[in-house]
Amino acid sequence: MSDTVTLIVDGIPHELPLVTGTEGERAVDISRLRSTTGLITLDDAYSNTGSCSSAITFIDGERGILRYRGVPIEDLASRSSFIEVAELLIFGDLPDDDERDEFRQLLTENSALHRDMRKHFDGFPVDAHPMAILSAMINAIQAYDLPEIHITGEAGFRRAAALLLAKTRTIAAASYKSHIGQPIAYPRYDLPYAENFLHMMFTVPYRDYEVTPEAAHALNMFFVLHADHEQNCSTSTVRMVASSGANLFTAVSAGVTALWGPLHGGANMGVIEMLEQIRNEGMSVGSYLAKAKDRKSGIRLMGFGHRVYRNFDPRARILKKAAHDLLESMNIDDPLLDIAREVEEAALADDYFAERRLYPNVDFYSGIILRAIGIPLDMFTVLFAIGRTAGWIAHWKEVNDDPAQRICRPRQLYTGNELTKWLPLDER
Repeated sequence: MSDTVTLIVDGIPHELPLVTGTEGERAVDISRLRSTTGLITLDDAYSNTGSCSSAITFIDGERGILRYRGVPIEDLASRSSFIEVAELLIFGDLPDDDERDEFRQLLTENSALHRDMRKHFDGFPVDAHPMAILSAMINAIQAYDLPEIHITGEAGFRRAAALLLAKTRTIAAASYKSHIGQPIAYPRYDLPYAENFLHMMFTVPYRDYEVTPEAAHALNMFFVLHADHEQNCSTSTVRMVASSGANLFTAVSAGVTALWGPLHGGANMGVIEMLEQIRNEGMSVGSYLAKAKDRKSGIRLMGFGHRVYRNFDPRARILKKAAHDLLESMNIDDPLLDIAREVEEAALADDYFAERRLYPNVDFYSGIILRAIGIPLDMFTVLFAIGRTAGWIAHWKEVNDDPAQRICRPRQLYTGNELTKWLPLDER
């Protein structure tokens, strides 16, 4: 007999099933709660609510564990390319030689934008945010590249997944070029994924950009570590949109807009803005940290702590070394990066932050890496979106592969007016 919990409502006991996940996580199944008791659960911001069962990503925030399809993030970051990780997330297994070659060929064939899509970039104001352009253009891909709105068959899905991964990168670079008034650079078919993006970002007609191995390695690792992170805000958005039957491109476009929020994908921008504030106001790191400890000051220590991880963010451990190696190899003279190192050292040595388990998270080190590579601040979240597209595609597929999937429709606890009489205009 399966385990249950008993909920007593108005003196009447109701048995609710307990379900257990692969890693021993336990959950109370409340899917029939309303039909059997008339009650719903109230869980602000879904902090304790499992919205779905998923086989894609496992997180243990207490122990600092992150795995994609069971594979530890540490192994993937050190041994896999971003595209191999994308295939693992989307298709469920690490690819063999034939699968890897076939998917890379699809990426190559689908990297360039349709000629007419380039006209759209001219239609945006010069100061349009790259995330707004990215979201709109992802939605437009379907109109140009797929004969049907809905994808059918495994081969059709593989092409659509490769097309979206390839073109998201191309659109991102093109949005930057349009923003600064430079010609859009074509993708090169001889370059790997991360190197190709840097080429399209920084090549100008009179000079090809030479990608350094250190920058390519750091960016590839950035994409790997951001590829998926369980049921976060943007991924939950993608799954909810997908549950309505919306196509892959529409769902991913919605994920981009959710990621744009400063409390989600914009957090790495907040790290650089914090460092700029310290520099511009001539503040010492010690005085900034003192203000961050004072809740009344309105000052926050950006890039420290995490909603899920109550220990060190495993992604941060990996990016910390990558950031330090990158800065050493590039010999960059940047006062902001010097301040970042000072903030890191001072905060880690401060008992106040250690007692509250406020350790540097992935956003702290990713902000440092992106700045060192030369990525402009308003492109930080776009880079996040490029990596996260792999996870979004995987979750869209998981929703659509589930024959029992229903349209997502949360309940609410109404707190407005009671029955109110309508009044004519002259009596209001």
